[in-house]
This record gives sequence, structure tokens and C-alpha cells, in this order.
Amino acid sequence: MNITIVGLGVIGGSFAMAFKEAGFEDVYAVDLNKESIEKAKNMGIIKDGSDNAKQFLEIADLVIICIYPRIIKDFMMENRNNFKDGAIVTDVAGIKGTLIKQLDDIIPDNIDFIFGHPMAGRENKGIDHATAECYKGANYLLIDTERNDDDNVLLLQAIIYKLGFKRIIRISSGFHDQIIAFTSHLPHVMAVSLINSDVEARNTEIYMGGSYRDATRVADINEDLWTELFLGNKENLLEVIDDFMAEMGRFREDLAKGDRVALNKRLKRATKRRRRLNK
Repeated sequence: MNITIVGLGVIGGSFAMAFKEAGFEDVYAVDLNKESIEKAKNMGIIKDGSDNAKQFLEIADLVIICIYPRIIKDFMMENRNNFKDGAIVTDVAGIKGTLIKQLDDIIPDNIDFIFGHPMAGRENKGIDHATAECYKGANYLLIDTERNDDDNVLLLQAIIYKLGFKRIIRISSGFHDQIIAFTSHLPHVMAVSLINSDVEARNTEIYMGGSYRDATRVADINEDLWTELFLGNKENLLEVIDDFMAEMGRFREDLAKGDRVALNKRLKRATKRRRRLNK
């Protein structure tokens, strides 16, 4: 099977590494950054690569698009005639509703575009931070659409499992954007807001412990990508921000009143729910 990865950033680079570990030999890459292509070739994680998409789309049985959501439409328009007949094409974008609508009339009939979202990644950007380890034990979301062939979906799922993912969940694009607003976008908002609420005079770097470090890890953020994701999922994100702020308000109220019983119940409830996530 010939596999072409479009975009050799941290996600695309991690895919290339995971494919190599899983024994896939015919992996190619497309990236406008020739330095990233050369690094990947020198690392032995791709067979070849180029900034010319046509060359490696024409031979690919599987194409994984790992570029910013805002440029996927342009990429598909420019290359809609360059895909191999019968190719499976998938993406890794963190928002789906708008993207699927944008591509509805662009996806050529000779390919099967199966929208996907690996629930894994790293806060840094670029191939230098890529690692196959981030996919091991992670979840993978596949979006159900009427146009997808069942056999192709099963084949893609088999490949995903070979890369180390633990669970594949098939959901609608609408539910994807709703749940991702809570499980992914909101935690990034929280981390950014926490670190930006810091008063410089505190010398936080001297006094911080593991809890502050863990809570702000994803604040080391790819600002271009995440600005796009936040705005692209604005309505869902605003809703969960409001829910979170309401919960913070209730916590603050209990604290201000010195209500030991209410605070204790709130903490116990959180502990119970958090431990359930580990099962």
C-alpha cells in the first residue's frame, strides 16, 4: 500500500513515525517546507517526498491530510484531479461541520474521503517534536457520512489500530464539534487563561509545582492553528465556556460563604468523576 502524508508538521511527522514502526514501507510526504522533507527522509520515516503534491497523490492508496483546516479546501480544489482512482483520503482537522460543508461539492467521485480526528498530539509544532508514542493508547474519531464505503472504513480502521490507537469512535460531525469543544478546546482555553491571569511579580517559575505545570502544559500553543479552531467552533465553545464559568461561580460562592460541607461535596464529586475516566 502506498501512503502519502500531506503536511509534515508534528501530526504528519508522528504519523510517518507510527507507520514506520507498524511496518509500512511505502510512505511518502508532501510539504512546502523542503527542510521537513529532507529531515523525514534522513530519519528514514518516509521513502520520498516533495512540495509537488501531484507526484505522490497519483500513486497513493491512502492519503492523510495533516494541514490547517482553513487550507484543506484550497488543497482539494487544486488537486481534485490528481488523486488515484479508488484512493481513501482522510484528514485530522479538529473541527468538522464547516469543513465537510466546504468540501461537499469539491470531493471528486473517484475517491472516498473519510473524515477523521486522532485524539492525540503535542503542544509544540513542527516535525522536530513528532513522535509515534503520542498515538499509542489514544482514541480516534471517525465521522459518519453517507458517501463512505463500508469496506473502506473497515480498512482505515484496521490501519488506525496498527498505529497503536486503542479505540475508534464513529460519530456525526455535529456531535464531534460539540464534544470536542468540551474535551479539547475548553481545556486549551483554561490553560491559556490560567497562565495569562498570572501576575508577573509572583515569580511563578520559582514557586510552581506539578499541578500548575500540568494545568498549563497546553498553553505552549500553536497560536495560528488554535485561533482557527476556536473561531471555527465558536458557538459550541462559547456554550461550554459559559457552563464552566457558571461552575466556577458556584465554587467561588461556596468558598466566599465558607461553606465547608458544600466545598467538600464538590471535591468528592470531582474525585469520583475523575477516577471514572481512568477505567
